Amino acid sequence: MENIIKASENYVTDLLIETLPSDFLYHNLTHTKRVVNKVKELIDGEKIEEPHANMLLLAAWFHDTGYTRGTENHEESSSEIAEKFLSEQGLNSDSIERVKTLIMATVLEHEPQNELEMIIRDADCAHFSSKNYDEIVELLRGELELTQNKDYSDTEWISENIRFFKDVQRFNTDYAINNWQKGKERNLAKLLKRDKKLSADRQKLTLKAKEFEFKKTKFELPERGIETMFRVTLRNHIDLSGQADTKANILLSVNAIIISVVLSNLIPKLDNPSNFYLIWPSAIFVVFTVVAMVMCVLATRPNITRGKFSREDVEQKRVNLIFFGNFHKMSLEEFEWAMGEMMKDRDYLYSSMKKDLYFLGKVLNRKYSILRTTYTIFVVGIIISVVAFGIAFQYSGA
Repeated sequence: MENIIKASENYVTDLLIETLPSDFLYHNLTHTKRVVNKVKELIDGEKIEEPHANMLLLAAWFHDTGYTRGTENHEESSSEIAEKFLSEQGLNSDSIERVKTLIMATVLEHEPQNELEMIIRDADCAHFSSKNYDEIVELLRGELELTQNKDYSDTEWISENIRFFKDVQRFNTDYAINNWQKGKERNLAKLLKRDKKLSADRQKLTLKAKEFEFKKTKFELPERGIETMFRVTLRNHIDLSGQADTKANILLSVNAIIISVVLSNLIPKLDNPSNFYLIWPSAIFVVFTVVAMVMCVLATRPNITRGKFSREDVEQKRVNLIFFGNFHKMSLEEFEWAMGEMMKDRDYLYSSMKKDLYFLGKVLNRKYSILRTTYTIFVVGIIISVVAFGIAFQYSGA
């Protein structure tokens, strides 16, 4: 079962990174990992034993994968995705049905029927007690704006959160009530305080000020969602780039060890005429290893940029000032002037952010394409080398 859980973790991670639209600022891999960790905490706190604990972990990993197909009936989609994958992994049908039932228990209106359903629901809503509650729900707010065109004012959003705290969400398990309820009550108190302050401010505003604030809110909210989208997407791209570099370094280290072993143990033996049959297999082995090392270096090798731009480039909006490679050779005065020009122009600023995101994606595509080829070369080289050594030993014996 541990192998199935690990395979599910890898599958869901890849699925959400590669398939989930970037508009999902809240229901993404970060949320899924948070729910999984809270499920583990509740399993320990409630002393849940196998196989129930395993069913909970599988349900936690798959419970939001349905968002890759859209927001409508995403729990049903999550159940279908889980059923298909777990069937391929050889999990029995009874266990699959239990996992699907737990996923469907996360439907907002569902009343938990047993302790396991209580646990999955408490884990899914554990952020209500988090110290980072404000940041987490801002991501949800941005997601609703981007995916469902729900444009909440500050007052409406706080009121909706208060309603949810009081009328919808509740902790069910003893562990959650004893350990998370106080954090939830603190967050509710903060919301009530903000709501009271906003109410007082509204009473002091004139009609003209209210109209101005309304227009300002209507204008700023979508921009906040856009900026959050850029921030989250750029961070995900940077994380993926780091993962690619790590994979390349691992393969480079493995091949370096192989080369060291071959040079120190195998090559000296080829001077003996009785070992001539090992020359070709050794050569094949070394060639594939060296090629894989070179490909690893190419995957992590940085590109050289000219690092300079002209005033005309800035005036024509041709240079991306967000990327250091475009300005590292410029003087401080020229850079400050160019940044000032960009910050004056909203369209130029967003254009630079889009270019930065686009070219980060191009770099990632190059890295992962080279890495895929490198791993293929490495595997093929190992196979061919083993076959070559086998043939060589067979002929030497003949």
